[in-house]
Amino acid sequence: MSPTSEPSITDNKKWYKQFWPWFLITIPVCSMILSFNMLRFAFDGQDAMVVDDYYKQGKAINISLEKIQAAKALNIQTELNVTEKDVSVRFISGAPQTGAALRLAFYHVTQAPKDQTIDLFRDAQGIYRGSAENDLTGKWQVALMPHDQVWKIQQTLSFPSDDSIAFNP
Repeated sequence: MSPTSEPSITDNKKWYKQFWPWFLITIPVCSMILSFNMLRFAFDGQDAMVVDDYYKQGKAINISLEKIQAAKALNIQTELNVTEKDVSVRFISGAPQTGAALRLAFYHVTQAPKDQTIDLFRDAQGIYRGSAENDLTGKWQVALMPHDQVWKIQQTLSFPSDDSIAFNP
């Protein structure tokens, strides 16, 4: 009989040279690393959408609704055109007779530091124009109002847009 090599039942490799112990160790190590990263993100970021006084917020909503109703009563209809950082508003009806400036506020839906307010000034054609400080790409809560804040138009819009957007109360 010739000696044949039979597979041995016991493997003579040390444990740290085996595949399976390292595979099993990586699962809890990876979950610990991911957990620490999640904790770091949770403690580093502030929740900008939390309000301290909901009663005051509720009263402010009622005042805001009155301003929107005033815009409807004045039959204000506009077209909003946003190209990269340039913004223009053209009144179709209900254009303000006094005041050569309007305020257009952009509130980012998830990132409060991106919020910005643009002052729009009327040109010779009666179109209100202004420039944004930062890029306006994405989803925004947009509010248009005069400086005396008698009326207000507010909508949620996404940019960029190829065409003018009907911006009405």
